[in-house]
Formats: sequence, structure tokens, C-alpha cells
Amino acid sequence: MLDLTSDAVTLTASLVDIRSESGDEKVLADAIENALSGLGHLTVTRDGDAVVARTDLGRPRRVVIAGHIDTVPIVDNVPSHVADGRLYGCGASDMKAGVAVQLRLAEAVPEPVHDVTYVFYDNEEVDASRNGLLRLSRTHPEWLAGDFAILMEPTDGVIEGGCQGTMRVEVTARGERAHSARSWMGKNAIHGAGAILDVLRAYTPREPEVEGLRFHEGLNAVFIEGGVAGNVIPDECVVKVNYRFAPDRSIAEAEAHLREVFAGFEVEVVDAAAPARPGLDDPSAAAFVTAVGEGEARAKLGWTDVSRFSDLGVPAVNYGPGDPLLAHTRDEYAEIAEIREAEERMIAWLTGAR
Repeated sequence: MLDLTSDAVTLTASLVDIRSESGDEKVLADAIENALSGLGHLTVTRDGDAVVARTDLGRPRRVVIAGHIDTVPIVDNVPSHVADGRLYGCGASDMKAGVAVQLRLAEAVPEPVHDVTYVFYDNEEVDASRNGLLRLSRTHPEWLAGDFAILMEPTDGVIEGGCQGTMRVEVTARGERAHSARSWMGKNAIHGAGAILDVLRAYTPREPEVEGLRFHEGLNAVFIEGGVAGNVIPDECVVKVNYRFAPDRSIAEAEAHLREVFAGFEVEVVDAAAPARPGLDDPSAAAFVTAVGEGEARAKLGWTDVSRFSDLGVPAVNYGPGDPLLAHTRDEYAEIAEIREAEERMIAWLTGAR
């Protein structure tokens, strides 16, 4: 059972103590559904192990507050424990502290200044095809409708606008096989891949400003594959490249850029996810930055599920307690003071106190 009248720190510990590795979220989803169903001001629905609760007060604007309830596999870091002002445990930072804040808002603010949709979803830490928020966006897009969305990803308590896009491509150098004793009879593709690496070494990533936030792109080799046998000159070498691009480029524009950069080589796109623009000019977003972020926001240098809200036409930001650099580590923790600050600021914003 979850006691939603507890403070967010206590709730974080309770959430960590309920195992919810990706694909095994049912027990936690049941607990969240049961706790929220006891709140008369919310309508609660469920799809698989995703739980959605919403107010219907007739407010002029609706905000969506979302967080995933799954974690990476546990490594002897459950149950939770507290030491030196930190709450330790699997998922404490990513992102059960943020989910705890969501649950506190749902209980503590029965009459928010905006109508609110609380989304608790499954399978974020695994393949995108299994992502619960993606599933909801396809099967129940009306559940995610709103004027503004907040994804409670760990951001060290700083508002991060939008997110970068990501694209993986395979750049192939071709050669001609030959016996290594007569190498001059062939053409070594691995040697030819040196030109691909030269392009990467010489590449200067952009740092564009998008809606007032400075993004920093990246283009890097992440794998290289080539070779046939110890006595064969290889006829193919593939360099796998990851491109992180700012939200002023679409997926199509990112692909066109990479084909230009690697002109003369075969380029195949193997995976891509769209970026999300910050959307901080939206009135609800601007008010949120003023009230919760004290007027400060930075660019999200990475990809998050705010992209899914962007696809639905909902401007979204990332904001939550916890250090993203601690995510997935054995000694993952969230600062207790940071959890309390996020709880206080979010309640004050949602009640109109700030």
C-alpha cells in the first residue's frame, strides 16, 4: 500500500522498495492505481501497466505531468536506505523521486489552478517499441492531450527545455578481397575507413540557440566492424555513427546533413528519434519556468519522452529531483533536500501560491 499523505521523501522510499524492473511493473502499477482510486477528485484509467489519473474541473488549461515507473535491473540496491542526506536505491533518481512528487501533487492539490493529467507509464528503460508512453500516444492519444506537459525526469532540480534528436547511421567503406600474401591484388576496406574517421575528427559540432536555449550537438563513431579472416584483405568496413542534433532540425534534415558530411560513402540510417523544441514561449511553460525554475532553464542535452508530447503538439519540459548522472548505477541515490524542494515548488505552482 502507498500512503499518499506521506511526504515525497517517504513516498520515494516506498516506491523504491517495490521492485518494478522493466516488464515487471504490475505490482507497482496496482499500488499506484489503488492509491489514486481512493481520491474522489480524480478519474483513474489504466492501459496495461500504465495508470492515468485526471481532474475535470473545467479549468481553461490542462497540464500533463508524466513519469515512468520502471527501473533497470536491480543490483543489490533494494530495499532503500538513507545516509548522509541521501536516499539510496534502484530508481531513486531515475525516476521514483519524480514519481513520488507526482503522487504527492495528486493527493495534496485537489483543486489545482490548471486541470491536471497524471501519467505513470511502463517500459521506458527498454526498447522504444515497448515504451508505455508511446503505446498510450497510439492507443489513447486523448489521454495525453493538454496545453503543456512536464516529464519528471531527473534534472538536478533544473528545468530543461525540449530535447535533442538522435540518429544512428552505418557508414560503409568498400574494398576488394584478396589474399593477405598478395594484398596489392585487393583493396583494404578497413584502411579505407580511415577517411570516415578523418571526417569525424575534423567535424565541428553546431551549438545552435533554439528558443533562447543553447544546444550542443555531437557526431561520434560508436562501433566499427570489419574483417573476414587473418589472411584475407577485407572488402567491407562499417563505422557506426551516432548523431545528436538540436531541435531546429527534423529527422529528414538530420539525415540530409549526414549524407552531405559523408559524401562518397554509403550511408544507411538504422535508427532515429525526433527532437522536441523547448516550447518555453507557451504561457503555461513560461509561468512554470518563472514559478518553479525561478526564471532559469537550460537545454536538454539528450533524448527524452518529451519528444512524444511534441509529436502530439504538446510543448513539454523535463523537471525533477535526482542527478541524471547517477541513473542506472549501483549506488544510485537522490538528495533528500532536492526531493523536498521539488515537492514544495510543484505544490506552490499548482496551487497558484507562486
